[in-house]
Amino acid sequence: MSDLARPTSMKPPKGSVPSVNGEITSNVSLPSRAKLDANKVSRDNMPPLGHALTGKQEHYLKRELLSRQVQYEISELASTTALQRFGAPFRSEFGEVSPLDSDLPILRYIFVHHVRNFPFLDRAREKEFWQDKLQVFLESFANKHISSSEDRLEETKRRKLAMKSEKLVELMMVSGIPTASGYEERIRFSEIEVVDRGANEQGLLVNQPDGHAINGWDVNIAGVRTTSVKRTVRYHQHAEFILRVKQVGKPGIYVGRRYGDFVKFYKRLRTELPGKVLPPLPRKNKNSTRSSMLSAGEKDDDASSVSSGSTQATDDRSSFRYLVGGGGHRRSASLHSSRSDRASGEFSGETVTLFREDQRVSLRAFLRTFLQNPQIAESKSMNTFLTTMPVELNEEELIDIDRRKEMDEKRILEQKRFYEIARQRARELDVYMERFRRDIVESNGLTKLFKEIKEKDKIDDLSVEYKKFAEWLRIEVAATIYHLFLAEDNSPELCAQAKRIHSMMPYAALKQIIRFANPAAVMSGVLDLFLAQPFGARSLAQRVFAIALNDGIRTFQKAIDSLVVKVDDPVLCEKLKRFCNSDEMTKNILRSEAVVEQVDLIVVILRSELFTPELTGEQIGKVFNAYVAWNNAVDNIDEEMKQGAQLFSYLKQLLKMYTRQRDKAMMLSVIEEPVTLQLFRDLFTIFYEPLVRVYKSANVYSSVTDFSTFADDMFTVIDRAQRQDVAADPNQTVQSFIDLCARHEHNFYKFVHEVHIHDNGLFGKLMGWLEGILEFLRHGPKGGKLDMNALFQGAADVGQIDKGVAIDEINALIKWQEERKKWHQDKTRQKMATAGTAKSEAAPGSATFKSSDFGLNEMDLEDLTYPSSPSSASSSDAEDSLDPITAERKRRAKKQDHLRRTAGEPQKPAVREVGGLMEGFLTMLRDVLAD
Repeated sequence: MSDLARPTSMKPPKGSVPSVNGEITSNVSLPSRAKLDANKVSRDNMPPLGHALTGKQEHYLKRELLSRQVQYEISELASTTALQRFGAPFRSEFGEVSPLDSDLPILRYIFVHHVRNFPFLDRAREKEFWQDKLQVFLESFANKHISSSEDRLEETKRRKLAMKSEKLVELMMVSGIPTASGYEERIRFSEIEVVDRGANEQGLLVNQPDGHAINGWDVNIAGVRTTSVKRTVRYHQHAEFILRVKQVGKPGIYVGRRYGDFVKFYKRLRTELPGKVLPPLPRKNKNSTRSSMLSAGEKDDDASSVSSGSTQATDDRSSFRYLVGGGGHRRSASLHSSRSDRASGEFSGETVTLFREDQRVSLRAFLRTFLQNPQIAESKSMNTFLTTMPVELNEEELIDIDRRKEMDEKRILEQKRFYEIARQRARELDVYMERFRRDIVESNGLTKLFKEIKEKDKIDDLSVEYKKFAEWLRIEVAATIYHLFLAEDNSPELCAQAKRIHSMMPYAALKQIIRFANPAAVMSGVLDLFLAQPFGARSLAQRVFAIALNDGIRTFQKAIDSLVVKVDDPVLCEKLKRFCNSDEMTKNILRSEAVVEQVDLIVVILRSELFTPELTGEQIGKVFNAYVAWNNAVDNIDEEMKQGAQLFSYLKQLLKMYTRQRDKAMMLSVIEEPVTLQLFRDLFTIFYEPLVRVYKSANVYSSVTDFSTFADDMFTVIDRAQRQDVAADPNQTVQSFIDLCARHEHNFYKFVHEVHIHDNGLFGKLMGWLEGILEFLRHGPKGGKLDMNALFQGAADVGQIDKGVAIDEINALIKWQEERKKWHQDKTRQKMATAGTAKSEAAPGSATFKSSDFGLNEMDLEDLTYPSSPSSASSSDAEDSLDPITAERKRRAKKQDHLRRTAGEPQKPAVREVGGLMEGFLTMLRDVLAD
């Protein structure tokens, strides 16, 4: 390694003293603060003595070059020769590929060190598994050339996966491979931490009744009233939920909606947004709630609930906490309501029934969840549901609204008190948790932890730090249970669902099945049944997949036949079909031509001489006129233009159907290849059988009963907390959930302990594998460090790059990163301010570990969350249900929306001179990753 790679000792000049912050100042005369700041800035912009680059320039040059290499290697995975260039264990027609000659050094390093040595895969044989099965399968799949995002005009799952993989691999390499100088540094923004702290303090805003605007809507289900509807002979009473609706720049209104109106709204929304995945509507819940603060009680049905202000006899179990969790989950609680009290309507001054309170808060959570999605918030169905038929409220209804608003505020206060106490208890463990953190962060920390669990039979036998960690976990789990089943608006619905599932689970039967059945033998028998190929015939699994794929092919063929009739020109249809069945090189030539000339791919295909027959002058004119009409119809909603554009829309739909039909046929050929079944069986043997052996030897069946007992106890504690009086000490509530975890933690520990002592070293290997990744992130590869100064100076000395131009480009990259981070922070701050949203309340003790503990720089990790391109919100099936012009209009609208949302985002500067460093950088990278 060059002398330039070694950090230079920067001694202060004679007659100087170091300042408090490490800066060098003269001991003769102390300069002003402004002069000190100016000197600091100038030094930040100057490289250390003997170096060509500053710390920031080093980092962002390294990052740019790594990013380019990662993008190249991920894109090359689609090549049929990618695995041959990995080197061992894959075969290559060029013989053994040395790590120093690998064309894909980053992916080769990840594969060798973090994939091949995975605890399950380390038993796979080089020739039988890696070469004869996996390599053959992947090369065969690559040869099929399944259509890409550009072919389908939609983001395919493979494209999204590739983009995410690029970011993850880049993050791993940038964080893991250090530079040799030791001066590497990143951009930092101190205000980011300030924003985060402020956000955490406001995490409970999501449940506030007022001032919670989401995508332009501030909606609260403020109250509930009863309405009378005449059916045949007599009137029937129904609950009507009063929605308080405010839009930006408009006065607030009240609207009344029954539960049936929510059902109709849900159905209309599904019709308006076909294919959109919507959260389920909460179940109808007729229970009412009592509170000892404002008076509380229950009613079993709408007919018996005349008003929200009905009175009840005092019950020492009624409280605000009963309101929080959604009373009525315990059937016995409804027996406390007094029919005579309901009939009299007298106000006792002691209790008040909040009619359908559980339903109110669950429907509010439902609406606010919908409003979080901009597409739903801007839909016609949402606007109609929230704004039509406003109502005027009487005095009794206004009083009910005030009552419920007070309950909402007390609910939030109760949550804050719970978290404050839980945090206080977590802080008492800070000293021990810091020791535990250091133990885990140190080398082999995870291995030491699981070794301790394996050797000690009980939690009480663990060392002090690990026992305190178990105590911290109690608080963490207790806070999570409280948050899920008591604190949120949708907690009553979630709690009711969990109870229903728990009541239906046949735990006893499940335990016996797990105890006496042999899952490994059963699965092996099932595999033999599905994968057997008698006399070389197709297996049952191949037949099942073939039936499904052939059904899809026939469906596409029906659509193709109908489109061919509509196009009414066999020559045009045949040219499109020949394009879909042509080789990949020909397709790429035409795609590039379409991009360069900025015309539709259909036009390029039809005018191309690569596919016979050539079009006549009349056909060329017809296609050109249809293309012009198509663009006009997409940009303008005009029926006359739409009719002229029908031919081009049919051609686009036909190309899409041909492409998908070919994809199905290619997938069918992959399924029918013998190596596919062999690979599937090997993967089952490698991953499933070791786990089953562990599960059998560890007596996992006994944990089924332990989980059932825990669930029973948990719901009992939740019900008791719901009925407690609001004036009760919150310490009691916190302690009740911590005690719940303490009563069952030994069973959980026993389960982990039993699994670990019967794992045949499996979990030890798994921990070693994880620590290998952490070791790379913390200390880098064993092959050394990247000497960016030597690379840069050497390239400049031999004339590969213009040093001044390259420095300007690197500085432009740094400036772009600074502006980009600032832009994203400003956007996040604006979104929090306008939408009233913030980060969720920090869980007690959640700050114990930081990303830097595991070798990941926080600023690099933040970049992973930045969106790199627009996302396809709707599925391809949903777009298939639209006519091509509407689908194209929708696609362009998405693109425009993405441009609108990213307006003002700093654009990456053009970087050309730095590209001259790639050859030398690749050589250095191979040396560093060759180990």
